[in-house]
Amino acid sequence: MASKSEGGIGETVRTLFWALVIAGIFRTLFFQPFWIPSGSMKDTLLIGDFLFVNKMAYGYSRYSCPFSSPGFSPCPVDGRLFASEPERGDVVVFRHPTKNVDFIKRLIGLPGDRIQMVHGVLQINGQPVKLEDGGQFAETYAPQGPQGGLPRCANAPVGEGADCIKPRQFETLPNGVRHDILNIVNDGPADDTPVFVVPEGQYFMMGDNRDNSEDSRFPQSIGGVGFVPAENLIGRADRVMFSSAGKSLFYIWTWRMDRFFKAIE
Repeated sequence: MASKSEGGIGETVRTLFWALVIAGIFRTLFFQPFWIPSGSMKDTLLIGDFLFVNKMAYGYSRYSCPFSSPGFSPCPVDGRLFASEPERGDVVVFRHPTKNVDFIKRLIGLPGDRIQMVHGVLQINGQPVKLEDGGQFAETYAPQGPQGGLPRCANAPVGEGADCIKPRQFETLPNGVRHDILNIVNDGPADDTPVFVVPEGQYFMMGDNRDNSEDSRFPQSIGGVGFVPAENLIGRADRVMFSSAGKSLFYIWTWRMDRFFKAIE
């Protein structure tokens, strides 16, 4: 006859097992947590923003399962199941085509599009996007997040603790999606590019922080992202759930209360 303590341990193990199963199903089919580690999507997303990625938005691929890698996936999926086409302007989490790392960028180019940067201005199919002055984006020049990186400033050099300023613009894409971009200079290595023709079944991604983003403007051969295959899409970022400017979420005094449950545009 089992003792009361043995029965209690067995019940605890069963409870934990089913809790893990339910959490795994939830994470695989519905939402995946994502923590913003870098400033490539400022000021749409800030270092320390925490969000849930909507995995139902584009259907499911082998990268939809946790712990998937280029050579292995617990999800035996060929292509995408229940596929739905992403829209230009979506903020997308995807698996890097050659690195086993998840990235988050804005979808700029659809299959067949011709994408180019000319003096820092985005051109889509030969037409420059609409730009409007958005004033300035100011942040404190100080180490940011767990990695402790320092932001780039248009008013550099500035001392630690001073205001770090970047010009902000409102960019409107051809389908009407309007969002913020930051652009410190217009003559950097990614401000004048050749024309990129997006292949069928692939997408062109860019960061909103245009001078501080590893994205499709840089080929994979030099460490960039290049074109992103459709099967690498994991989901769409719709809303910031929580945000902390400090090294740890336990630093309550660094919480950004104004960003809790903030819609991502």
